[in-house]
Amino acid sequence: MISTKTPGRDHATDKVETPPRVTPAGGGDALVAVRDLSIAIGGRPIVSDISFSIEPGTCTALVGESGAGKSMTAHALLGLIPDSATITAGALDFDGRDLRNLSTRQWRKLRGGDIGLVLQDALVSLDPLVPVGKQITETLRLHTGLSRRERKDRARELLGRVGVPDPAQTFDRYPHQLSGGLRQRALIATALAGEPRLIIADEPTTALDVTVQAQVLDLLAQLKEAGTGLLLVSHDLAVVAALADHIVVMRSGEVMEQGNPEEVLHHPSSDYTRQLLEAVPSASSRGERLSPAPVAHFSGVTAGGPGESGGISVETSGLRRVFPLPGGQSLTAVDDVSFTIASGTTLGIVGESGSGKSTVARIVLGLERPDDGEVHIGGQPWTALSEAQRRPRRHLMQVISQDPLSSFDPRYSVEALLTEALRASGVEGGGIRDRGVKLLEQVGLNAGHLSRHPLQLSGGQRQRVAIARALATSPRIIVCDEPVSALDVSVQAQVLDLLSDLQEQTNVTMLFISHDLGVIQHIADEVAVMRRGRVVESGPVDEVFTDPRDAYTRELIAAIPRLT
Repeated sequence: MISTKTPGRDHATDKVETPPRVTPAGGGDALVAVRDLSIAIGGRPIVSDISFSIEPGTCTALVGESGAGKSMTAHALLGLIPDSATITAGALDFDGRDLRNLSTRQWRKLRGGDIGLVLQDALVSLDPLVPVGKQITETLRLHTGLSRRERKDRARELLGRVGVPDPAQTFDRYPHQLSGGLRQRALIATALAGEPRLIIADEPTTALDVTVQAQVLDLLAQLKEAGTGLLLVSHDLAVVAALADHIVVMRSGEVMEQGNPEEVLHHPSSDYTRQLLEAVPSASSRGERLSPAPVAHFSGVTAGGPGESGGISVETSGLRRVFPLPGGQSLTAVDDVSFTIASGTTLGIVGESGSGKSTVARIVLGLERPDDGEVHIGGQPWTALSEAQRRPRRHLMQVISQDPLSSFDPRYSVEALLTEALRASGVEGGGIRDRGVKLLEQVGLNAGHLSRHPLQLSGGQRQRVAIARALATSPRIIVCDEPVSALDVSVQAQVLDLLSDLQEQTNVTMLFISHDLGVIQHIADEVAVMRRGRVVESGPVDEVFTDPRDAYTRELIAAIPRLT
């Protein structure tokens, strides 16, 4: 085996070299052939002896928990392994080219042209200072011979192809002006621009609502049918079932089992695979624990308060919010939204990206003022108050966001993050550290995490810290805005169990926003379905999902990917 280190980028020249062709290690017509791939950083194994191949027009999926080595394996095919990493492999081939000893120029030829990459976090992947359309045309400039006008037309065509509703308008928008789903679609369009033979999709649908996810899965299926090879990294087993021809289950850098979807998903040989399958939330899992983690104990945490169960905790009436757009236009993000949440219960809000779900959450939190309508908390006015009047009651309401890495100050340690929240709730003196340790223990962490910074934590650990920080003020209401969408299925199961334990023991009220209808079916008592700023249907979650009245709700349910 040959040991190599990944070369760095060379911006001195735009010239590229074509990598030499070799006989595919997997033999035959394999587009990708990986044999005995191992990756180590600082002597610590990250990936150990993994082997798989991808034929043209097929999809291989890598699944497993956070830290399993899935993304590191995929990035080895792009030369994006850290410089400190050491790679050994019996074979690492793409389209007959040996990838183990490529020059920087040869990697630049492959990336974006022959191999496209779609990452999970579009906000980080896209340049915040450049309109999304220009980012697509830049890829076209580097990897096609199209004229400037043709590149612009092609970019708009690609945006439409991935489900962007108004490609011409989106072309000129910056990433921050788009919803999470639209940003992800723009990122996929950028990956498709060079017409690559292989697409590496690293959690490509994690940030997408169920209908847009279905569009993207259909698009990827069409690309596969046309002969494009796919390497899919995903924690969503239903998504994997919809696309994959071959599944590799990984844990701690090692392969637990691999085979076709029928074998792996319906007749798993590994206990670990069975554990992943049991962790998938759905209507049938309501009231059941999804993970083997023990029940959390929230002693000393108060939320709903005595005698409040059954009362109205949150009430909104006639909420309306309009945002100005360039050119004198406007967007009605929320239009006549009304609902109530009883104390100690969970209301789930679902809908497409851009339907107004997060804007409603910001209004409830008092971070956005409605143009019309009101929010009452515990029967008392909330949005009608000034910020100075709301401040003494803010500790009663907390938020758990989709991306704690962005909501945390990266300079703060976990201890500093918790200390700030505890001081805001009136805890002072030497009791702060002890209280912080207790909060961490309640969410399944320990005192050893106090000194760590957000970047030193896994996604699941960061979300647990976010829950601990939210609990620091003993809130009565927690707004959960996509709190598990970025987590793999086993960690998602642990967090959902944690939130269920919290509500059962403290009577906390939750507003839970999610594009994952399975999650809502599992955790919510009531559900409100939003479309274009309006609530089109609401009611008990079992009733709405079993016998939906609105055509849009039926469309959402039909788009849910299923393991079968």
